[in-house]
Amino acid sequence: MTKHTNGGSNKKPRKNTRTSNNTGSIRQRPNGLWEARVVIGTDPATGKQVRKSVYGDKEKDVRRKVTEIQNALDNGTYQEPNRMKVSEWLEEWLNTFCAHKLKPYTIVAYRGIIKNHLNPAIGAMKLQEVRGLHIQRIYNRMIADGASPKTVKNIGAVAHKAFNVAIKQGLISVNPCDAAEFPKMEHHEIKPLTDAEIPIFLNAIKGDPMENAYALCLFAGLREGECLGLSWNQVDFERQTLVISQQLQRGKTKGGQYYIASSTKSGRSRTIMPPPIAFEYLKSEKRRQLANQLAAGTEWNNEHNLVFTTDKGKNCAVSTFYKGFKRLLKEMGRPDARPHDLRHTAATVAIASGADIKSVQSLLGHATASFTLNVYAHTSEKMMEDTAARVQNYYDQLKTSL
Repeated sequence: MTKHTNGGSNKKPRKNTRTSNNTGSIRQRPNGLWEARVVIGTDPATGKQVRKSVYGDKEKDVRRKVTEIQNALDNGTYQEPNRMKVSEWLEEWLNTFCAHKLKPYTIVAYRGIIKNHLNPAIGAMKLQEVRGLHIQRIYNRMIADGASPKTVKNIGAVAHKAFNVAIKQGLISVNPCDAAEFPKMEHHEIKPLTDAEIPIFLNAIKGDPMENAYALCLFAGLREGECLGLSWNQVDFERQTLVISQQLQRGKTKGGQYYIASSTKSGRSRTIMPPPIAFEYLKSEKRRQLANQLAAGTEWNNEHNLVFTTDKGKNCAVSTFYKGFKRLLKEMGRPDARPHDLRHTAATVAIASGADIKSVQSLLGHATASFTLNVYAHTSEKMMEDTAARVQNYYDQLKTSL
């Protein structure tokens, strides 16, 4: 330590103490603050060391900060402090990393999640200050307000993606979402139509404007949007196949317009071969549409060559599809049934008929066979029983041959 005299001045002498190689020395500035300079990297352009100044009221405070920085550098977790707020980063993430690779519908959904859930809770915080505790509070508050675990998980997924990109950009070192826990997921039991209810359903929909659409969802396992977005260009009557590559969607903003999204929910197109009865209903719809077109004359406008349209050729509203289905099923004694249960019915019938899980996955357009198996595990039990019986029969025949 070197003492400096100042000719009788009352100011305290500045101190200068050596530290590690990365910091050079810790010194006391004329204003009383202590300072150390830490090597935090190398400038790739010049090859020179990049140093950072660290300050504190006491020498020990500076030493502690230096040690923390050195440990972070050694662990590869050091982040240069910045004042960017969470709301600023989320906007940057959407505009720079999401806008050109995600569907417009998805971007709108992400913006809604950020506006309604993330920004009100953590938007004003500095990006580097967010911890798992803050994310957990968001989850807990949503559950307390009545949100479903699935909704909470969807919002957490958006936050996780945004923070992951921030890590890649060197803005933060860890993802705070990793330190938060999702609420327990509640798997609702699916309730497809029973063998006894299927003929009752087909009889109940006779004469309904959406009869052929409901029947196609039942026989082909289509989602509502896939059914209402199906084009005649995707129907091959000769080969009896359907190409499922688009869906009808509606903008999530208030008064949002319907549009045809050029992809399915999974983002993958699929070619399916439903049972021939499905094409009987499609032929019926073809005749019905032709009659409507002749009656509408110049007012007919089927811009996307859709299979299911209004009397004037416009797309059908999802709300019309849904409300009509609920009315019919209530009259049937199944007020709990949803249009999506027609898709479940198609899957359970296929499995019960002996189809393997891989084939059912292809029919439904699931990303993996494991997901299909997880959803329809209870139905696949019958397949396992049938398999066990066949294997037993095989060994019984071997015994008789001995």
